[in-house]
Amino acid sequence: MTQISTKPPSGMRDFLAPDLARRRHVVGIVQRVYESFGFTPLETPTIENLSTLLGKYGPEGDQLLYRLLHRRERLARALEKGSPTELDLADEGLRYDLTVPLARVVANYRTLPAFYKRYQIQPVWRADRPAKGRFREFYQCDVDVTGTRSPLADAEVCGAVAQVLRELGFADFTIHLNHRELLRALVLEAGIARELESTALIALDKLDKIGADGVRDELAQRGIENATAAALLAGLEAAREPAFLAQRAQRDDSPGALAARALSELLELIAAGPAAGRVVFDPTLARGLSYYTGPIFEITVRDLAGSLGGGGRYDDLIGMFLGKQVPAVGFSLGLERILLVMEERQMFPALAFGPQVVLCRFADVPSAAAVRVATLLRGSGLRVEVFPETPALGKQLQYAAGVGASHAAILGAKELAEGVVALKDLRSGEQQSVPLADVAARVGAAR
Repeated sequence: MTQISTKPPSGMRDFLAPDLARRRHVVGIVQRVYESFGFTPLETPTIENLSTLLGKYGPEGDQLLYRLLHRRERLARALEKGSPTELDLADEGLRYDLTVPLARVVANYRTLPAFYKRYQIQPVWRADRPAKGRFREFYQCDVDVTGTRSPLADAEVCGAVAQVLRELGFADFTIHLNHRELLRALVLEAGIARELESTALIALDKLDKIGADGVRDELAQRGIENATAAALLAGLEAAREPAFLAQRAQRDDSPGALAARALSELLELIAAGPAAGRVVFDPTLARGLSYYTGPIFEITVRDLAGSLGGGGRYDDLIGMFLGKQVPAVGFSLGLERILLVMEERQMFPALAFGPQVVLCRFADVPSAAAVRVATLLRGSGLRVEVFPETPALGKQLQYAAGVGASHAAILGAKELAEGVVALKDLRSGEQQSVPLADVAARVGAAR
């Protein structure tokens, strides 16, 4: 007999009550801050048509898509044609991110506002190799603006995520900023052929993970000579000079110079909002996804390999669905990374979950009476669990302490007749007879 595993699949997790309390704490702050910036919520299906997903993330992204091979009639048709491939059998997949579904929604619903400001907090799936802080199923917290090229929209999404991090208690985050057109100009100036530009950017996106030597090796594997790779890395290092943006902006009207001007303007706008003092120009920032067209962003914190989130401008993506260009910009926070760092740094406040009061009773109290008392206590705002059986009182009290309740409300026939409970503080051991109407105040005062 095959042994049944009790563990979830690799890269996926169960969330018990303490985990969910922390997740809900973070998500609650994210929602409140996003809505304070005027963003409205959106949810999209777990499954998208494969035609919606393919070709939007670049070759490496497409390889990480989960394809669904579940349609028997499609299998039958493929078998009639010969040996079916995976692509023959799949016409749907799990969503890879929240940006492509947003692009589909904007193209599908013509009644949306001209400037659609939406936030979305949902899980996504990637067939990636699990590691610390990296999972195959994880939540993203996205905030986007569609319908405008104004850099004010870019500044707003940066400001929203910066405000979230501030309210969560992060004091050391940095938003790295670059522009895809400026990066393309530097790539071309290094002597990399235009047809190798995309593959060079994919390798460059790994600079913070594998270092300059690792990028040089990967560029070589992608057909870019060592001398050319060295020229690219040297050009990027030179671009770190404080005067680079200003000098580049005045150079000419090339795409790279226009991008430098756009970044200078965006930095001024960001400095007027919640991200002030947190943004730095980083010429090495690449962002691996192929749909970015303008400014790109990424958040880092001390002692974390990788980022807490990222995003950028993607002015061509919606047009792939709609047939006409609709500019857009967005930023995505990685919920799992935020939770990991906050737990390691002990940043969470005391979070309440589970019952405050466990209602214990003697055998002479009918179950229906216990339910009525619990209902009354819940009506006063307490979280109350009724112990379902009537063993010895000590066993009931032991259970109440084990589930983290602060109090036990003990009910016998005498207490039931008098409209009171024997309220026991499980931390101090103190016990008093308390009228039902006063229990909530007593439990609250003892917090």
